[in-house]
Amino acid sequence: MVAIEFQDERKAGRLFAVEDGAVVGFIAYFVLAEAPHALVAVHTIVEPDHEGRGIAGGLVKSFYGIAAAEGVPVVPLCPYAASWAAKHPDQAPSAPAGVVAAAKAQLDADSDLW
Repeated sequence: MVAIEFQDERKAGRLFAVEDGAVVGFIAYFVLAEAPHALVAVHTIVEPDHEGRGIAGGLVKSFYGIAAAEGVPVVPLCPYAASWAAKHPDQAPSAPAGVVAAAKAQLDADSDLW
C-alpha cells in the first residue's frame, strides 16, 4: 500500500491528501485576514473510493500540525474537523472565542466563495 502524503497549497486554500500521485481527499480552508491569522477549515472531502481508510482524520491531524508549526490556531468550521477536534483535544487545542467569531464573520462575508 502506498503511503498518503499531505501537501499544503496555501494559495489555493487546500490541504491535499495524495496517494500514488492522485488526490484522494482535501481540506478546503482559508487564512484569517486579521491576526493571529488562524487556519480556518471549511470542508473536508475524501473521494468515495477512498473513504473509511482514515484519510479525513489524517488530513485534520496534519492541518493542526501545520497550524502548530506556524504558531497559529485552527478554527474548525467544517463539521468533520470539529468532530475530530472534539475527539482529540490533546492534538487540537481550541481557538479563542474572538478568533472563532472573526473566522465566522470572514466566512459569512466570503460566502460566495464557499
